[in-house]
Amino acid sequence: MHVIVLNGGSSSGKSSIARRLQELLPEPWLHLGADTMVGALPPRLLGGGEGIGGLEGGDGTVAVGPVFARLDAAWTLGVAAMARAGARIVVDEVFLGGAASQQRWRAALEGLDVLWVGVHCDPAVAAAREAARGDRVAGMASAQARSVHEGVSYDLLVDTSRSSSADCARIIAERAAS
Repeated sequence: MHVIVLNGGSSSGKSSIARRLQELLPEPWLHLGADTMVGALPPRLLGGGEGIGGLEGGDGTVAVGPVFARLDAAWTLGVAAMARAGARIVVDEVFLGGAASQQRWRAALEGLDVLWVGVHCDPAVAAAREAARGDRVAGMASAQARSVHEGVSYDLLVDTSRSSSADCARIIAERAAS
């Protein structure tokens, strides 16, 4: 296995699962994802327009501009290049475009052994986590809880509103080892 892609909405538990996977999996795995990429952006691209909007205000809807889209496409290819160079990577992603986002990742990761994992979470549970975190715009978790899974196909599904991140990670690690 080269790559494990965790797709789920904001506050669904992807990062917690990724950290647990790093503890469970015998080889070292890098944890990279949407937050890593957004954190690397220049601040001027965080206010919408050509960058990405909705992360610091609004109703929880995320808007993607053309410059962000171009950088995100380069990021995806870069992550794939790292996997091709021998790094094992847990991708913590939010498929804002649903099936189109997965298709972009599939094309980038072509030829690699990838485990596609849908991280589901009840919208109310995700919204409560979002409020407790205090670092997300209210409404983002409930807006993304279902939409990021539309048209996406998975090898495995986990639900963090029914199982702990540790239990979800164990299930994923077992599948990755098989």
